[in-house]
This record gives sequence, C-alpha cells and structure tokens, in this order.
Amino acid sequence: MRSVRPPLPPFTRETALQKVQAAEDAWNTRDPQRVSLAYSEDSVWRNRDTFVTGRAAIVELLTAKWARELDYALRKSLWAFTEDRIAVRFQYECRDLTGQWWRSYGNELWHFDAEGLMTRREASIDDVRIAAEERRIHGPRAESERGVEIPLQ
Repeated sequence: MRSVRPPLPPFTRETALQKVQAAEDAWNTRDPQRVSLAYSEDSVWRNRDTFVTGRAAIVELLTAKWARELDYALRKSLWAFTEDRIAVRFQYECRDLTGQWWRSYGNELWHFDAEGLMTRREASIDDVRIAAEERRIHGPRAESERGVEIPLQ
C-alpha cells in the first residue's frame, strides 16, 4: 500500500506554502526516519555533491549529516511552484564537532508524485562560517514567525 502525503498536487500557492512549512518542521526534528517518509521509496536526491536513491539511502545520509551538524536549525521559503514542482530557498545554522558555527544557504528543486511524495530533490548549498553571536536561527520556527521571509544574508 502506497502512502499519501497531503497536500497533493496540483499545488496552489496555499498548498505549496503548506508543503514547504511541513518540510521545514520535519527537518527541524532531525529525525531521519520521520523526514524520509515525505519521499517516495525510490526518491532520487542530489545533496551538494552526493547522489542517493531510495529511503534507506536518505536515512543514511541524514543520520550522517546530523551526527556532524550539531544544533541544526532550518528555515525554508517558497520560491516558486507549478502543478507538481516546488522550488525553495533555505538557510540553516549548525555547529561542527569543533564548535565552529556555520550558516548554510541553499536552493532546492522538488518534484512530487500524485500521492504527494517527493520523487526528486536537488539541493545546492553554500556554507559560511559565523560567530556564535551572529546566529539568528535558534531552533524550530515559532508559530508567530510562520510565513516570515528569511533574510538574504
């Protein structure tokens, strides 16, 4: 039995925004199993310079990611959408095992099947060193901040 992950295509602005917020919420749990359920069993990813296929590989990639990216906190913003595709820009902050803080800027392209599962994700990401005092993302987004655009820098 295939799972269904609302909202479903075709997307409207409202449902695309819901999909983006749901992704942000899931990723902020840092739970690879939970996050992987938004993707089809055969989902194809490009994450930076890494290419993976399938939920098991996604779980493995995310488990390794969050083992080295500590105190990870993410913000996503809708950039554009079509009937079954969404483009987002995002920023996240984390610290590495040495204690150095980073802000990562990125863009993602998403493609969805009829059940609302993501079948393809392409992510381009750049990292910038920041001081702890420069942090502005301190955990999941508060309800009052939902829909607030993330700054460019």
